[in-house]
Amino acid sequence: MRLLERMRKEWFMIGIVLAIAGAKLEPSIGVNGGPLKPEITVSYIAVATIFFNSGLSLKTEELTSALVHIKLHLFIQIFTLAFFPATIWLFLQLLSITPINEWLLKGLQTVGCMPPPVSSAVILTKAVGGNEAAAIFNSAFGSFLVSKHDLTHLFLLL
Repeated sequence: MRLLERMRKEWFMIGIVLAIAGAKLEPSIGVNGGPLKPEITVSYIAVATIFFNSGLSLKTEELTSALVHIKLHLFIQIFTLAFFPATIWLFLQLLSITPINEWLLKGLQTVGCMPPPVSSAVILTKAVGGNEAAAIFNSAFGSFLVSKHDLTHLFLLL
């Protein structure tokens, strides 16, 4: 009986361990084009589910009032998609004269051009008592901009 209680309490960790073990035993299930179709389920369905769940926790008035803060959204998008990648690029120019591996620098440049992960942006904003509605909007909008218009290539070419 005690083991069953512990399993109920730790159901999430048990699920993670089982998912990892399943992936180790049969990795072909999770590859692109495989039965799970991660190119669709991870890219679209998982992100949409995160936004949907986050949106359910907001009042409609909060979300609509957050949408009218155009200056805030413009600042966040410019900072995330232009200022930060440009700053990282300048930093990488300095690092390029050091003996750091070229591929590590390319990886840093790629990560520097990406918007913050959706879940992190929303969860951290909520944890510090920030404007959660604005965080959800900007995360969704930034992810949409990057995925649909592929703005990261602009900075990768620099």
